[in-house]
Amino acid sequence: MGCWKPEKSNTWTFPTLILCFYGFFCMMKPSEPFLTPYLTGPDKNLTIDEVTNQIFPVWTYSYLALLVPVFLITDYVRYKPVLLLQGISFITTWLLLLFAHGVVAMQVVEFFYGMVTATEVAYYAYIYSVVSTEHYQRVTSYCRSITLAAATVAAVLGQLLVSLADVSYFHLNAITLASVSLAFLCSFLLPMPQKSMFFHRKGIPETLPGPDKVVATADLRCQEDQGSAPAGRGPTPEPQADHAKPQNHVLRVLVQLGKDLRDCYSSRKLLYWSLWWALATAGFNQVVNYIQVLWDFRAPSHSSAVYNGAVEAIATFLSSVTSFVVQYMKINWDLFGELALGIFSAIDAGSLFLMHFTTNIWACYASYLIFKACYMLLITIATFQIAVNLSMERYALMFGFNNFVALVIQTILTVVVVDSKGLGLGIVTQFLIYGSYFAVIAGIFLIRSICMLVSSKCQRKLARSCKDHQNHAE
Repeated sequence: MGCWKPEKSNTWTFPTLILCFYGFFCMMKPSEPFLTPYLTGPDKNLTIDEVTNQIFPVWTYSYLALLVPVFLITDYVRYKPVLLLQGISFITTWLLLLFAHGVVAMQVVEFFYGMVTATEVAYYAYIYSVVSTEHYQRVTSYCRSITLAAATVAAVLGQLLVSLADVSYFHLNAITLASVSLAFLCSFLLPMPQKSMFFHRKGIPETLPGPDKVVATADLRCQEDQGSAPAGRGPTPEPQADHAKPQNHVLRVLVQLGKDLRDCYSSRKLLYWSLWWALATAGFNQVVNYIQVLWDFRAPSHSSAVYNGAVEAIATFLSSVTSFVVQYMKINWDLFGELALGIFSAIDAGSLFLMHFTTNIWACYASYLIFKACYMLLITIATFQIAVNLSMERYALMFGFNNFVALVIQTILTVVVVDSKGLGLGIVTQFLIYGSYFAVIAGIFLIRSICMLVSSKCQRKLARSCKDHQNHAE
């Protein structure tokens, strides 16, 4: 038995299976679509203003404060300890949500949930450290599919329990606590990785050699656009001794990460895809964070039927469909990518404006479905366009930095628009601001795409003219 267990853990199937179980139970949260009705109902007896302006903003602030240190620590400790930390944070969040009361207690809940979201990076990064490269695509597909399926099942289950079985929101949260507790138990079964992307590379368990060796591992360089300056690295430094101090090793890795970021963002194409990613993700997270408050304002949960779970289930299903169809789109994204970003961002803006102006809850639901499906379509395209030009290490780094920039922008929106210490706007007015925000994003990329198309047309016309003149001269 003792010999069989290590052998089993070394195959790619065992950690993938356990990670899929972990992801399923983490996302199996039937209470999540009903968080705002739970907080404003008799269980917690909070007001809409307290939830909107004092409690929910804490999640954004804690997420921002924790994201960068957690990102670096996750790689340094090799993922599994951070997955255990995420499980503990999940359990703490739902214990407090069930048994604590008051604004301050719910702010502590939001802090621990910020820890949960900050540690999500360990989930997808873990699998790449325990499987070989030929299995990356398959295990990524498994893990993403299982989380989408779990979110859909949880939303449907929550809606059925509320609508048909008249289960209270308190008991929905109890079911969620049981689910995340099972996820925590699953994380103990995961084998400890022997390598990581940055600090513990394969075959170098304690220290990395000089930055030149790090660069050699990231064998796919950022592909530069026409007109972009190539990213030079300068002279190659001498390899460092293996007995270098740990702090020097950490410093070298951090310096190399900074150089990698500089090289990647020197590509104009990656820069603009990343710009949309950061801007749109900030707006998307803000909308998702406060959409339940708008629904509760349009159709108060104490006097109306609540269909939040059904809407979230449909939205998740549409998101998975739009993400799936991207692979069948035969489009020159280099030429028409920014046009797509502009058009679908404009649709998102229109959906948010409709949420602001309509008083019909069904129109709000439909607008949210359109909004989320369009965002998921574009983020899938953006993810592919960035990933196809980078090595796995640089993609992970750029993914983390784009999300950090998005979180900084989201924090600014929260401080100015939502927080009671800022403008503290009402929920309806907030969605007018978010609609205007996406309209600005759409305008930026529509203008850029038109300029690119005009420039491309002029270049083709000039090339034909030169060719005709050359043929005439001959």
